[in-house]
Amino acid sequence: MKTMRHTMPVETRLLSIAADQLRRQGPKHITVVGIADAAGMTHANVYRYFANKAALVDAVAGQWLRGMEATIADIADSPDPADDKLERLIQAWARIHRDLLKEDRHLFDVYCSATETSRPLIRKHRSRMRLLIDRVLDEGIATAKFDPRDREKAHAFVTDSVYRFINPLTVRLDADVPEDILDQRLATMIRVILRALANGSV
Repeated sequence: MKTMRHTMPVETRLLSIAADQLRRQGPKHITVVGIADAAGMTHANVYRYFANKAALVDAVAGQWLRGMEATIADIADSPDPADDKLERLIQAWARIHRDLLKEDRHLFDVYCSATETSRPLIRKHRSRMRLLIDRVLDEGIATAKFDPRDREKAHAFVTDSVYRFINPLTVRLDADVPEDILDQRLATMIRVILRALANGSV
């Protein structure tokens, strides 16, 4: 029986292998040589796609971030009222962080490190998330669901209010806090946000 040839693009296959090895071994223990061996190629070939191990690890983190952004974009683009969308958006944003912390601690730690050093993938991610939140805020203003005094301050108020639930560094600090407690705290902050946006107190 003939072995099936790989049909997945090389870069995608390398990212998949790197993500799997990162999950099992952690960033300190994976190597370009090990990833190349698993992909059935020389390590020199890996360098055609990624400059070094750090770039490959960041690419894995970037892939995860884009997945999160796609989930948030689906909510932002849904036909629901803006206040409902903002609530679901914040809940999903927090849940995705907690899920990664539980399911792939090594990748979460890479995400934390990238956040601490404000690497390019984090700056790009923040810009894309800002656009998604602004889209919902603008829709809320246009439909009279929100009536903020200052749009920029309203955006800052939203992100500042839920910072504890969406920043990986603070999410990691809350790793041992029961989920039901975190859910209650987040629900309280969401109610405050929606009320403030509706009554023009921000």
